[in-house]
Amino acid sequence: MLQKIKELFSNNISVINLGIESFSTDLQSQNVKSIHVRWKPPASGNQELINLLSALYTDEVESANLKVLEIIANGHPKLIGLGIAKEVIPNFTEKTILHAGPPVTWKNMCGPMRGAVIGGLIYEGLAKEVNDAEKIASTEITFSPCHHFRTVGPMAGIVTASMPVWIVKNDAYGNFAYATMNEGLGKVLRFGAYGAEVIQRLNWMRDELYPILKQSLDIKGEIDLRILISQALQMGDECHNRNKAFTSLFLREIAPAIARTDFSNEQKAKVLEFIHTNDHFGLNLSMPASKSIMEAAEGIENSTIVTTMARNGTEFGIRVAGSKGKWFTAKSPKVRGLYFPGYTENDAALDLGDSVITETTGIGGFAMACAPAIVGFVGGKASDALDYSEQMYQITLSESKHFQIPALNFRGTATGIDIRKVIETGILPIINTGIAHKNAGVGQVGAGLVNPPMECFEKALQNFKK
Repeated sequence: MLQKIKELFSNNISVINLGIESFSTDLQSQNVKSIHVRWKPPASGNQELINLLSALYTDEVESANLKVLEIIANGHPKLIGLGIAKEVIPNFTEKTILHAGPPVTWKNMCGPMRGAVIGGLIYEGLAKEVNDAEKIASTEITFSPCHHFRTVGPMAGIVTASMPVWIVKNDAYGNFAYATMNEGLGKVLRFGAYGAEVIQRLNWMRDELYPILKQSLDIKGEIDLRILISQALQMGDECHNRNKAFTSLFLREIAPAIARTDFSNEQKAKVLEFIHTNDHFGLNLSMPASKSIMEAAEGIENSTIVTTMARNGTEFGIRVAGSKGKWFTAKSPKVRGLYFPGYTENDAALDLGDSVITETTGIGGFAMACAPAIVGFVGGKASDALDYSEQMYQITLSESKHFQIPALNFRGTATGIDIRKVIETGILPIINTGIAHKNAGVGQVGAGLVNPPMECFEKALQNFKK
């Protein structure tokens, strides 16, 4: 035996290290080739979760997941029109206000969401000042998650009765999804700002932008959003925090129709300029497109695939296809990000918004390899973007046949987040997102990366035991 050990150490040794990384770095410091493998026990060694995982690798679950993957793959979102929220979203009332994330009361809302509600009430003419709005919000308003109304909203996600909303139809299954139009960055309602400039912009969007775009869509006809997203991914977007290509593609589609409307040249020029100067205008189209794809997959019994991820600035929530309508929540995490001049992480609200529906569908953070330039906005290196996209294949069950990553030889984006794989590997979905100021009335202060709490996935898994 000793002879064999001597022979072993007399040769060049390459080491694969599992567990504590310092063993590997010590070897490397002594010029020994060593590769560290980031491995940990399934479910971090939690025996209850391991037993649950074992029980969920069944033919019934695999069959249900295949059905969900088929629905996602077939999803075909098309923009078919614009309308006013109370007129086109079923069951919407004058005193309904939708918000991002899982259910939350006015009392427990975070600062930016409260700010957006205040702004929404002033915009609706239900309040004239902050004190009036706070009183009305606490006594007269019915709050509900956007997701309960087939709607999605970025950041605070506030949707009020007279706001214009995009109407998106999933052509494969006939279901609809809705979202407001994007206001731009900085001091905007979705980041909790409610000053005069915010209300003035919202009024212009309702009174001029909306009727011009609505008439333009009537002239143009439906726009295939799946194709636009697919093309944008090839052009450097990931369609969550980078939408420059998507917005440009949309502008190419709609501009000729805008020119043919019967509004004044000055009004049409202002609309074109607004879209041209707002690189995030496409976000509020990629979101309802994603929502329409994922909602069609809800309610497939026994499926362990995530259909919703969303956060309200207080809690992060997920929903799973096999547990239709049920939220699994935990405290919203902090975002790891870059901040605008004059702001630090001490100013930041917790993670917020429905825009993570893009990651749920397999774009956004899951497609960061398409958009290396995004790291200049959210932090990190270009190689990190590639790593994030590759890592997501470990927690998903399929690859998109529509959304592809050029840098990975046009491999389809990781699609179909499986709660079993998340818990088994300990790898959490990667999300890139904006950061709102923690106080009402301020607006956006940065952008960054974040992961959902593992607790959400553990609760979803434990629900299958019932």
